[in-house]
Amino acid sequence: MNATRLAVIAGAAGSVAIMLRVGHRNDSTIPLILLVLFTGWVLSPFVALLLVERVRPRRPPLTQMALRRLMLIVTLGSLVIYGYVALSPPRPKPASVFLLVPLGSWLLMGIVLVIAAVRRRSETADSPSG
Repeated sequence: MNATRLAVIAGAAGSVAIMLRVGHRNDSTIPLILLVLFTGWVLSPFVALLLVERVRPRRPPLTQMALRRLMLIVTLGSLVIYGYVALSPPRPKPASVFLLVPLGSWLLMGIVLVIAAVRRRSETADSPSG
C-alpha cells in the first residue's frame, strides 16, 4: 500500500470521526438514517479517489501525478476544514460544512481528472506515433 492511499484512508477515518464529534456536540438527537447518509456523503470523495486509483494502476505519468496530488489535496483540505469546524465554537448549522466539502471535492476531482484526460489525449495526438 502506497503512502498516498494510506493518507486517503486515514483522512476518510479522520473526517468521519470529526463529523461524529461535531454531531455529538449538537444538543438534538440525530436520526440514525441521517447519520448514515452523512457518513456516506463525507466518505464518498475518498472512496471515489481510492477506486479511481485502483481501477487502472498504470497511467501516464502526468495523470498519475495529478491523481496523487488530488488525493492529497482532497484529504488535507477536508481534514483542515472539518477540524476548523470541530475546534471552533459551536455554530448554528455545522452540518452545512459536511455537505459542502464533499460537493467541492467532487467538483475539484471532476475538473482535475477531465483536464488530465484532455492533456493526455492532446499529448498522444501530438506524438509522432499517434
